[in-house]
Amino acid sequence: MGVDRAYVSGLETGRRNPTVLTLWHASLALGVELPKLLSKDVGS
Repeated sequence: MGVDRAYVSGLETGRRNPTVLTLWHASLALGVELPKLLSKDVGS
């Protein structure tokens, strides 16, 4: 994603808020479309 491990840890624990660019990079790294990444429907 182009960020350090501490930043990702902060995102995971809710201590940091991601930028739109970081969300885009995360979706690319995970192979998930951005709208799906942001969806509350985690079951599908």
